[in-house]
Amino acid sequence: MPSTESTPPKVRLDKWLWAARFFKTRSLAAEAIAGGKVLVGGERPKPAKLLQTGDEVRVRLGPYEHTVLVRALSERRGPASIAATLYEETSASLAARAKLAEQLRMAPAAFVYEEKGRPTKRDRRELDRLRDERRDRG
Repeated sequence: MPSTESTPPKVRLDKWLWAARFFKTRSLAAEAIAGGKVLVGGERPKPAKLLQTGDEVRVRLGPYEHTVLVRALSERRGPASIAATLYEETSASLAARAKLAEQLRMAPAAFVYEEKGRPTKRDRRELDRLRDERRDRG
């Protein structure tokens, strides 16, 4: 039986994502992994995949994608200040997220249809105007 001191420590991927505060629960982390929203080393892992320090993990949360390097391992969820020390986000990932956030902030608000029944004549004109603008641009 190999000694535990010679082998590097490893933690399940779903536990680490939960401890690093990417997800509120382990089951949400496992669902994201199963849904293909998490990649380890460019491959789709299983929730029980054993992570070790130095692994590259890509996590898609909504429109944003985080690419992080595992710096420390933890099976316990602690304060956010400690969770932030478990990983280091790559500079390319930070730049891409900042660019996407700016694009989303500058994008025109989508037409919000409130549950009031049929659209009014004014609403239909606004929809037609939006469709025409998109048709002219494309």
